[in-house]
Amino acid sequence: LGTPRGLWGTLTALSPQDWEQRQEEDTLLIERILLLVRNVLHVPPDPTEEQQGVDGDASVHDRVLWALHISGMDDLLKFLASAQVEQQWALHVLEIISLMFRDQSPEELAALGQGTAGAEHREDTQELETLRQRELAEKRARALQRPSRHSRFGGSYVLQGLKSIGDRDVVFHKGLHNLKSYTHDLGKEPRRVPRHRQAA
Repeated sequence: LGTPRGLWGTLTALSPQDWEQRQEEDTLLIERILLLVRNVLHVPPDPTEEQQGVDGDASVHDRVLWALHISGMDDLLKFLASAQVEQQWALHVLEIISLMFRDQSPEELAALGQGTAGAEHREDTQELETLRQRELAEKRARALQRPSRHSRFGGSYVLQGLKSIGDRDVVFHKGLHNLKSYTHDLGKEPRRVPRHRQAA
């Protein structure tokens, strides 16, 4: 029971059981095993032992993590964290996982295992960034070439000498190039003639 394999075997025998069928002793045993794993991972590193090791040699913490991985305990922890019926162990599992990553910085974890894929990803990111900069420059150049107002804006003009209703001058809201085709019926719906009154 003391080795990771023994702990894993005990937990796998108890975990798949339906929580209604699980005895109180089984629940206590699962909790004690999780607390044991948490306490083992919680032990602080010994600086004198860490200095005696060869550079690049795995620390005690790393060796414990490797033993847990070899035994399959990490898969079981993932199962306990994700199973809906095992929510009572969520805080224990969360604490164990945070202790697993205790000595790691997020940057180191993100850089691990990338290798050539990471270099390719960086190249792709740089290429996308240059394409994005080029597209933004083209968009700025097009915006500078464009007039500040859109072409449909013609302003409002008063047509002197042409009276509207009430002896006032006509206010024309279209562009000046449309002035030649101006009539008082501009913008009105054409009156529909019934079919029997239409010209043959």
